Amino acid sequence: MSSERRIACSAPGRAGIIGNPTDMYGGAVLSCSVAMRARVAITACDSLTLATKGQECHIEGRADLRPQGDLFDVARAILDYLHLPPFTCRVEYWSELPVGSGLSSSTALLVSLTQGLLAWHDRYPDYYRLAETVRYVELNHLGIMGGYQDAYMCTFGGLNYMDFRGKQFYRMAEAELFATVEPLAPFVRGLPFVLGFTGVRHSSNAIHKPLRERWLEGEPQVVQGYERITELALMGKKALMVEDWPLLGRLMNENHAIQRDLGGSGEANERLIAAAVQAGALGAKLAGAGDGGTIIALWPHEDASPLEEALRLAGATAIYRLHIAPGATIESE
Repeated sequence: MSSERRIACSAPGRAGIIGNPTDMYGGAVLSCSVAMRARVAITACDSLTLATKGQECHIEGRADLRPQGDLFDVARAILDYLHLPPFTCRVEYWSELPVGSGLSSSTALLVSLTQGLLAWHDRYPDYYRLAETVRYVELNHLGIMGGYQDAYMCTFGGLNYMDFRGKQFYRMAEAELFATVEPLAPFVRGLPFVLGFTGVRHSSNAIHKPLRERWLEGEPQVVQGYERITELALMGKKALMVEDWPLLGRLMNENHAIQRDLGGSGEANERLIAAAVQAGALGAKLAGAGDGGTIIALWPHEDASPLEEALRLAGATAIYRLHIAPGATIESE
């Protein structure tokens, strides 16, 4: 293998517009990428070395792939699952996405790492297989309880309506069904949304695990709530495409009210959402899991400065926008 070989990959983060978190429950989600990306660069080396944030980790055998609770567990999980033949290279990774922002920072890293390591071995899976591989590793090797939106959006990128029917019960990899991904970017003229990061790093497991257990037990409020949110996603798709902003705002608000009443929000989220609505946003909700992370507000007005100012006064530490960005990409090889 050439000592000058280099592979660079990247994958975007995402924000759920409407429908989340029903990607865990066989539902549907309308979601869009953000401009920030996770990045991986793989170069030839005389050892298998992982590098991130100025730190390095050397992998000499399978025993070194056991989780250590550090910055390298994401890469260890991918290497453990892929069972690649013995090889040497330097795998450096970093992310423009804030950790714990609810914008799929960890999943974007998983996608770019998986794509890059497979490309290093001349393997190029299609987007469906790549997304499913990442979701399986996320759940079974990293123990992250969540849905399929993250893996599919970080892989496919863009603006998509995704249908997850038949995927409400996590299966072995070979038995998993592929989600339906419908790209909407060609049919949408604008994305009048503003994202506000609470500054509070959230944990998906803290929100999703208790709700998942209640759903599995058949609690009517949870089951019926997520059935309704799936309906809202389908209606929200049309509202976005025909630019019926008042309707989309109402649908987003109902989506959030259901999740909030189930205990799936958080104080910081509620503060930003209330500030957005008071500033004139037509709708506001969680962009991912609650208890911190990021909220998304519908603002179909030319000047977004009143909303941005309101969010900052309410505690937002960063303001973002949706961006119809490409999905998992091998940028150079």
